[in-house]
Amino acid sequence: MTEPPRKRMVKPPTGGTEAGRAKPARLKTAKQRTPSQQAWLERQINDPFAAKARAHGYRSRAAYKLTEIDDRLRVLRPGARVVDLGLAPGGWTQVALERGVTQIAGVDLLPVDPLPPAQILQMDFTDPACGPRLIELLGGAPDVVLSDMAPNTVGHRQTDHLRIVGLIEAGVDFAVEVLKPGGVFIAKAFQGGETAQVIGKLKAEFAQVKTIKPKASRSDSSEIYLVATGFKGRAR
Repeated sequence: MTEPPRKRMVKPPTGGTEAGRAKPARLKTAKQRTPSQQAWLERQINDPFAAKARAHGYRSRAAYKLTEIDDRLRVLRPGARVVDLGLAPGGWTQVALERGVTQIAGVDLLPVDPLPPAQILQMDFTDPACGPRLIELLGGAPDVVLSDMAPNTVGHRQTDHLRIVGLIEAGVDFAVEVLKPGGVFIAKAFQGGETAQVIGKLKAEFAQVKTIKPKASRSDSSEIYLVATGFKGRAR
């Protein structure tokens, strides 16, 4: 019997190929699945970016979101130190490694299969001990902080949005505390009034702040990415 999928910070893709389909595929049975779980699974099966990720060997379709952002900004370069927050199942770290980054440390509540030479920490990012541990594993201050973090949802839109914003703000606070001057912060966010407040905070700390919606981000989702470049440095 197939177990219903668990809600996860990042949903990893399942098997498949990059071959196209003549018509959308549907699951043969929806037994023990909620309508939202059934819809997600069918959408995942038919998603072209999920198929590309499986064919390329990426652990998640989210890899293409970071690929597009980095194609514009070129921040993932050899010699850069990178922190990946909410890295499970590892798609963003894979992209960073593919682009020449060798010094990278990431954290997630979920276990993540090794991605050497990346240093992977299974821990709650909001634990005060997590930040210092990441910098210790990284071996110094990062040039780039990536955050694809998202909390498990409870189904109440306002509550879920506030929890998302809380994680983004925690990521911003961490980036401001540890980034090298000139550094970059990239984070998943969702459109809304509270997100506008986060953007205002980033503008006070970085030379430029953009919002980007990569092609791999589904058009019916309010998901966007905040890209802050040119960190001004911590107050003296």
